[in-house]
Amino acid sequence: MTFDSNAFLIIFTGSLIAISCGMLGVFLMLRKMSMTGDAISHAVLPGIVIGFFVSGSQRSLEVILGAGLLGILATLMIDWLRKKARVQLDASIGITFTLLFAIGIILINLFAYKVDLDQECVLYGEIAYLPIDLWITKSGLNLGPRITWLAGLNFFFVSGFIYLLFKELTLTSFDESFGSVIGIPSKGINLALMSMVSYTTVSSFESVGAILVVALLVVPPATAFLWTKSLIPLLKGTVILGILISFFGYYLAYWLDSSIAGMMVTVAGLFFGASVLLNRKRNSSKSGTSPLPQSFGI
Repeated sequence: MTFDSNAFLIIFTGSLIAISCGMLGVFLMLRKMSMTGDAISHAVLPGIVIGFFVSGSQRSLEVILGAGLLGILATLMIDWLRKKARVQLDASIGITFTLLFAIGIILINLFAYKVDLDQECVLYGEIAYLPIDLWITKSGLNLGPRITWLAGLNFFFVSGFIYLLFKELTLTSFDESFGSVIGIPSKGINLALMSMVSYTTVSSFESVGAILVVALLVVPPATAFLWTKSLIPLLKGTVILGILISFFGYYLAYWLDSSIAGMMVTVAGLFFGASVLLNRKRNSSKSGTSPLPQSFGI
């Protein structure tokens, strides 16, 4: 087992993706909308197909824009079904992502069956190919792995988004009605959050895949939530977990000769399971007291 430049690039890129997904996942979890990420990850498929039709390439800006627009559409559909049609949130999520995902599969089968654009290509990624997928300019300059640049750009956008809108995200996550009363555009903040989730999902397709992005959106925040109920420590804990997941996921995959992305999510699940057991043990050692504080603060 060695730690070479390829290992560093894979772990570094995986950490950037896990941190970006995890920080957004914290606010989705607080809004009780964690599975909205699952809906968006499936609902963007028609946008990917349409972007591919326009550009003729899977790696174009049109694909990202198409997927982002479908992610926003999915968010609006979920919100409309929940508030106007009075459908339960879980049902509105299920209706939206199955409908849009089915449309995407139909578009692929009808118009893209002769090209390398199928469900498996779109939904699964392999970060192990990162070192050989280089970004080379027209002048021949090698800038390094393309996916690492995408992950870094995504991390920059997510970090900036949370930093600039931290107060608004916090207030609308805890009490959307109160946020609206004091003048915060709750609907706009929610739409911006879901747009960022859409972009993060799409930009992570080729590395960990859309399905595995869902796990990174949900599991690290849920694990950190077992240990703290304060928002800033929750974000910090999620960041640390993202780094640990990438590191141990890579080396376990190396040792078992398995999928790196899949092993990253497996490690995330192991961290969550261990946290549950440790908290249960801590609870049993404190007679008559809860293992976790009941209040939530910043």
